[in-house]
Amino acid sequence: MIVDGDLDASNLKTAASVAAKQEEAGYDALWTAEIAHDPFFPLTLAAPATKHVELGTRVAVAFARNPMVLANIGWDLQHLSDGRFILGLGSQIRPHITRRFSMEWSKPAARMREMVLAIHAIWDSWLTGDRLDFQGDFYTHTLMTPFFVPDPTELSVIGKPKIFLAAVGPLMTEVAGEVCDGIICHGFTTERYLREVTVPALLRGRAKVGKTMDGFEISGPFFVVSGETQDEVEAAKAGTRQQIAFYASTPAYKAVLELHGWGDLQTELNNLSKQGKWEAMGEAIDDDVLDAFAVVREPAAVAGELTKRFGDVLHRLGVYRPYSSESEWWLDIMDDLKAIN
Repeated sequence: MIVDGDLDASNLKTAASVAAKQEEAGYDALWTAEIAHDPFFPLTLAAPATKHVELGTRVAVAFARNPMVLANIGWDLQHLSDGRFILGLGSQIRPHITRRFSMEWSKPAARMREMVLAIHAIWDSWLTGDRLDFQGDFYTHTLMTPFFVPDPTELSVIGKPKIFLAAVGPLMTEVAGEVCDGIICHGFTTERYLREVTVPALLRGRAKVGKTMDGFEISGPFFVVSGETQDEVEAAKAGTRQQIAFYASTPAYKAVLELHGWGDLQTELNNLSKQGKWEAMGEAIDDDVLDAFAVVREPAAVAGELTKRFGDVLHRLGVYRPYSSESEWWLDIMDDLKAIN
């Protein structure tokens, strides 16, 4: 099991030193998220400050950019990190793409498939010197003069970056299986949804291109509620309930709830969100829902429960904790996961 950690994207001044410390602590990979800050800048600083830890975006918003921009960024970070970069992409939801980023939105699964194929077409053109001629329904790239081609010498040895795709729904998950190197499961995923919806969709996507699951990576940060004192545990529960409620209020994730017979909860939470009743949203997440989405255990039992739920499916695992905790037992959980696997 590859153990993933998070690299805070909010402070560029400390990104390099934090990444070096996390590598020393034993993490196998470090990921940034595109929330309030650009996800690529911290990795640019982390790459020369580290030696072996993988570096990736979990996730960068794909539809806020175009294939050429992402190809350039991925190429440069792969070069800078000596082959350790993973381009993790996500679609976001329509209001953010159209109203926050002022970009086009249509047929997200088909658009994402084409975006990934376009990125690879650009990389292949740079590596081989062949004429760039990608013509799709959403993206067209047919101009590439020598002046704009990066030196292919190093990447011809270390290879192109891996591309992972964040997906929840079956269509986007099939795309991940068809054209990507891995999938980033959303934190708002249960063991049942992973086994009954995600994995079958991946298999369908792989079958479309005549591939098996060999070499394909399934990764995911999953909610963990834990603490050394009762106060810590209660604070962890409250923070996690609030985050689960936030995701559950989103119509795009309703299918996860419906699989468990909780479809009405999405409607209730969506209505509360429109009223700005954020605290009430968290209170609507009962223990059954919390236990389905989160591992609620004392620190010493967390790794065992994570492995029990996901160990035979996942290739890489991260811990999602939407609450403040400075305790060192997080590192103990990482050590426990490595010892188990």
